[in-house]
Formats: sequence, structure tokens, C-alpha cells
Amino acid sequence: MSKKHTDILLKPVVTEKSNTLSENLNRYTFVVAKGANKLQIKAAVESMYGVAVAAVNTMNVAGKDKSRFTTKGLAKGYSQSVKKAVVTLNEGETIDFYSNI
Repeated sequence: MSKKHTDILLKPVVTEKSNTLSENLNRYTFVVAKGANKLQIKAAVESMYGVAVAAVNTMNVAGKDKSRFTTKGLAKGYSQSVKKAVVTLNEGETIDFYSNI
């Protein structure tokens, strides 16, 4: 059973650290589906953005417990756990996340 590319790549990670990685090392970070493997992520990035992928590194980021003090008392919760993929592109390839804005 093959997943759609939009089901595998959930959203790009746009932070200072990921922007520095993309500018200096040609690496782009995405939040991906938890069940996606490296081959599926590579195929999804290549078909969605029309670039050649050199390598894919994945990581599972655990959710964290969160709490805050409110007027009603202590509110507890947690953040979701996610899977991230750092995709290294071939030399000369780029992805522009800001072109659709």
C-alpha cells in the first residue's frame, strides 16, 4: 500500500537552525508521518519539489510534559511526539519554501 506524497511530508520546519542548515549545508528539515521510511521520504521530496536527494536522516522527537499556572490552578498537558527528516540535496539543488506566499 503506497501513501500519497502529501501524507508523508506533513510540513517543513522553518526555524533559525533549519534555515542555517539549508543555507550552509543544503539540508532541509520536514515533519513527516511516523510510519514513513527513508525511501518514501526521498521519493516524496523528489516528486513534490523536483529536486535530487542525496541523503535522508530521520529522528523521532519525543513529546514533552507541559504545565502552566492559571487563575483556575495548575493546567497540565503535553506536546505531541513527531518524526522529523533532514533531507540533504545534491549540489546546486534548492527548495524555496517562501515562493507560495
